[in-house]
Amino acid sequence: MGFDLPRGRLFPVSGVDVSLANEPLPFEREHEAAIARHWEKEIAANPALWDGRIAMLSSLAYRDGRLVGRCHVARYSTFLYWRSQIGEKAAEHYFAYAVLVSSDGALIAARMGDHTLNAGRIYFAAGSFEPEDFRNGQVDLHGNMVREVREETGIDLSEAKAAPDYLAFSAPSGTALFRRYDLAEDADTLAAKISAFIASESEPELAEPVIIRSAANLPEELTPHMRAIVDWHFGLA
Repeated sequence: MGFDLPRGRLFPVSGVDVSLANEPLPFEREHEAAIARHWEKEIAANPALWDGRIAMLSSLAYRDGRLVGRCHVARYSTFLYWRSQIGEKAAEHYFAYAVLVSSDGALIAARMGDHTLNAGRIYFAAGSFEPEDFRNGQVDLHGNMVREVREETGIDLSEAKAAPDYLAFSAPSGTALFRRYDLAEDADTLAAKISAFIASESEPELAEPVIIRSAANLPEELTPHMRAIVDWHFGLA
């Protein structure tokens, strides 16, 4: 099936059928030695990196409004090597963004901490899918978003109003799935809560919350995925 989905624009997603295969990621198996060499360079530059386990795609397609794909458990070092190979088509990365919307209509994003891979970049609290994000072989998008938002911001999404469907934005660098979560508190209150949570952590993932109140004068550190969802939220898409 390979990778067959719209690129460079937002598109609606009514459901996701991405299964977890038992066998290793073919890309990882084929590039084992190169992955090991690249990992040595990465940890020399950033000793805080950890070679954990994430899910990477071997296929993903957009069919009848749904995303259908297959993924495999891979090492984080495999992801970093894959990311360094511009145009590599044998595997891809995907992740889920909980779009946090305050009661006064602002988006609540965050700046990544200095010790993280994407230090200084601004996006919603999120992380790669991990083996525990799968239930009966299928990815649990909501569960992943709840966990990542709680771990990084301290915000509990259990009482937030979740949108019924998703949006997606795909590029060769990865496919982001977005789901809107409406929160009961205003932007300043949420930002204060997140700041307090960050201050309480010994090794926080985030440097600070970032309130986005309009699509004008956006920070340069926003990722392309984020720019697309910001434009959509404020009616420019």
